[in-house]
Amino acid sequence: MYGSSIGNQFRITTWGESHGPALGVVIDGVPAGLPLTEADFVPYMARRKPGQSKFTTARQEADTVEILSGVFEGKTTGTPLSLMVRNQDHHSADYSNIADTFRPGHADYNFTQKYGFRDYRGGGRSSGRETTARVAAGVVAEKILSELGITVTAYTLAIGPYYLDPEEIHLEETCDNPLYMPNASMADKAITYLEECIRSKESAGGIIECRVDGVPTGLGDPVFEKLDANLGKALFSIGAVKGVEIGDGFNVAHSIGSENNDAYMISDGHVTKETNHSGGITGGMSDGSPIILRAAFKPTPSIAQEQDTVDADGNPRKLTITGRHDPVIVPRAVVVVEAMTAITVLDAYMSTMTARLDYLKAFREKWMK
Repeated sequence: MYGSSIGNQFRITTWGESHGPALGVVIDGVPAGLPLTEADFVPYMARRKPGQSKFTTARQEADTVEILSGVFEGKTTGTPLSLMVRNQDHHSADYSNIADTFRPGHADYNFTQKYGFRDYRGGGRSSGRETTARVAAGVVAEKILSELGITVTAYTLAIGPYYLDPEEIHLEETCDNPLYMPNASMADKAITYLEECIRSKESAGGIIECRVDGVPTGLGDPVFEKLDANLGKALFSIGAVKGVEIGDGFNVAHSIGSENNDAYMISDGHVTKETNHSGGITGGMSDGSPIILRAAFKPTPSIAQEQDTVDADGNPRKLTITGRHDPVIVPRAVVVVEAMTAITVLDAYMSTMTARLDYLKAFREKWMK
């Protein structure tokens, strides 16, 4: 199976299945000397792990990250960093009724057609549990970015019909509710909506917004390595993401040039912009403004309602999905969007270091001292 790696200079390869013994990630390109311990992963993994509230699957996993290689005496060594998370609460029997049946909204049929068989226990490699490894890699990326003065912040922008306008976002309230929505009043409305979805055996979709502050101008390249293109690929690689926007996104189609263009100005002796319709990226490269992006998540496809489908022999079937499933994916995916954004921005930063001769000469002068 191809496609388990992403990145150029900072490259991650994830491995493992939802109901296998463990999942993990190997990271190439981690510079030596970064302080890193297993405790660094705890707060991030806690945001993604199941069993947090009634809006997440009841599966109970500690999601403890084990460092297998690449760290010595509390600091990275510059060699490949290998991280592992053991699976402990996988109930494979919950999936026995769908071993030969294709679940609506899932990739069961596609996977079977491509590979000739599938791991039906929770989706195997296609499971959202794979993102555990991505979050672990994102912790490393965010620690490196913080050393460079760059911060990445993600939050729930919308659940179903409940959508936050820019002036309604209060980042200090993000962690005060189980939805990671930065507005207490809107979060309460979204919670009521989700409770009704649960009673109706339904699920809900939503939108996650992420912003990156402190990004210098010039990250990314103007053709096939555009920063926005790579961010789009990173976010679309997350299961259930059906749309990605940067800056004004699809609203630019309803705008005109004089409104959409970000006028330049001088502030404190530096070039800056009066507005940020571009979302911090112009021509495939960062333009010095905060990067603003959004990912739209479809409703969780595993619902408790009876649905029409077929089995592997082509026979019509009625399917009621049992087991433990999230009624909404968005809250646990917030940290996944944050991780994939951090991984992509860091990779672009590392690649930009070799873009100019004076960068290389400056490095040599410092190195030779």
